Amino acid sequence: MDAMIDQLLGPTSIGLGEIAIRLGMATVLTMVIGWERERRDKPAGLRTHMLVGVGSAAFYIVAAELLIRGFEGNSEVRVDPIRIVQGLIGGIGFLGAGAILQSKGDVRGLTTAAGIWVAGAIGLACGAGFHAIAGVVAAFVFVILLVIGRLQARFGEPSSGEADGQD
Repeated sequence: MDAMIDQLLGPTSIGLGEIAIRLGMATVLTMVIGWERERRDKPAGLRTHMLVGVGSAAFYIVAAELLIRGFEGNSEVRVDPIRIVQGLIGGIGFLGAGAILQSKGDVRGLTTAAGIWVAGAIGLACGAGFHAIAGVVAAFVFVILLVIGRLQARFGEPSSGEADGQD
């Protein structure tokens, strides 16, 4: 069966089961963050966060596969997964910037942009196989968005960039 899967999909060094676990973890963990944003009717919600997370995981898995394979003995080709991580951070930052809207001097969308950015970090952790780190980060983010957001709306003044306290 494994030979048939390898022939159909191509062999992987990481293993198809582990790849599925990593992508599944990225999907589920970023879904929690996206759900909170969706619930608050923010422009980047459930699907956006999930896509950023699973995409980041996929890019890291590809980088790891390239590194493991090492282009099968071709000494002229060097793979540096850190460069892929750097590119992802920049690209995700660009997506986050698109979530920030400026209107009449008020800046809105900073929390959503940060959520997109951290969804990418969770995806990278899942892609690297660091499931515990990804889970802990997702739990902290969920607490920050849900619990701290409620406390802030109830007791405190909105912080800079969160003019309505509900971003």
